[in-house]
This record gives sequence, C-alpha cells and structure tokens, in this order.
Amino acid sequence: MTTPPVTTISRLAGRKAIVTGGARGIGAAIAARLAGEGAHVVILDRLESESAASAAACGGRSVTVNLADAVDTARAMDTAIASLGGVDILVNCAGIFAKTPLLDITSESWDAMLDINAKATLITMQRAAAAMIAAGSGTIINMASMAAKKGGGLEAHYAASKAAVVALTRAAAQEWGTHGIRANAVCPGYVLTEMGADTRSPEQIAGWSQMSPLGRLASPSDVADLVAFLASDESSYMTGQAVNLTGGMVMH
Repeated sequence: MTTPPVTTISRLAGRKAIVTGGARGIGAAIAARLAGEGAHVVILDRLESESAASAAACGGRSVTVNLADAVDTARAMDTAIASLGGVDILVNCAGIFAKTPLLDITSESWDAMLDINAKATLITMQRAAAAMIAAGSGTIINMASMAAKKGGGLEAHYAASKAAVVALTRAAAQEWGTHGIRANAVCPGYVLTEMGADTRSPEQIAGWSQMSPLGRLASPSDVADLVAFLASDESSYMTGQAVNLTGGMVMH
C-alpha cells in the first residue's frame, strides 16, 4: 500500500500576526502554530527573556510590554505593527488568574484583573483595528474562558474580566465587520499551563478531567489548533462568536 504524501499546511503564508502573552503556555503554542502555518509573528509579553526565546523558536520577534499600563500597551502595539509593516492577525492571549472569595476581592485586585484581562484587550484591539481598517481586512481572536459563560465561584473578578472580553469581541465584530475585520473569542475550559498552577492539586486535575465527556483536560496545542482555524480563511464567515473549547464541560 502506498503511503500518502505528507501535506504541509500553510494557511497563513505571509500574514502578519501579533500574539500577546506568547512567552509561554497557550500563547507560546499559538505563536508556534501560526508561524508553522506561514505567518510572521511578533510576541508581546512582560517576560523579556522567555518572550525572546519563544519568538526565536518560531522565527519571530518579541516586544517587551507591561499590559497593565495602557500607554506602554499602545506603544508596544505600535512597535509591533511597524516592525511587521501592518497586521493581519491579532491574538490576545495574555492574562492573569486568581482565586479569591467574593467578599475578599479588593478594589486593587479587581482593577489589576480587569486592567490586564480586559482593558489591555481593548487597547490592543483598537491599535490593530486602525491598521486593519486601512488595509481592508483582518482577524482578531481574543482568549476568554469557560468562566465567562458559567461564572466562577472563588474567581468572580476573573470571570467578570473574561465576560468583558466576550462583550468586547462581539462589539468589535458588529462595528468593524464592514471593514472586512472578523473578531471571535475562544472560551477554553481547563488547560494545564503555568498560570494557576499554584491553585490546583492532582486530585483536582483528576476531578476536572472527569467533568469532560472526553475524559481529559485540554492541552495548549488544542487551543492553538482552534486559533489557527479562526485566523485562516476557512473561518471566513465566522465572527462575533465565543467558541467553547471545554471538552463538553460547557455546551452552549
């Protein structure tokens, strides 16, 4: 029997992509996947050495940024867009997570969560959209969470920030669609990454795995697969969606 030839996927050949939070975890997997499909990638992250290593691994570049600072976020986006000569794909993957009882959430911790998870998303979208409108096309993919849809006991400020990401995504889809810009959000369930590692135990991981009909948790590559699809022309009629990637833990 003849073995079929291996097909190299190049759905994003020559496209210019910016990935926030690409130094490690899900963001690094996304940056590598987009580059593997032919995109030119710039990573934005506060972790300078890890960001540089992740960018080097996928043949891209990195820009160090403090996403909690609105001015620095705008500066980093402008730098990335200029270095690429435009932007076709924006993936907002940077974020923070914390578990705190609702009664114990302080104004400061609320602001920190919303600044990075929601306000930075707004600013990066605005800077990217200006360039995309001028070009007549583009796609924005924002990382939300299962918590945006089902809430989150002990993580109310995180759930609220991710619900805000979904709302921003839908507003962008409605406002910018006439300019050829698509915007979608990804709502992962449990993905084992560095973020939140100190809030889970092996027993919790086993319990969460049983919540999925598939019997497992997601890997960063599962998320990267979906992002690559949403970035490609194969999803050209998808916009304004908050796509579940939860292994069946959420089905609406």
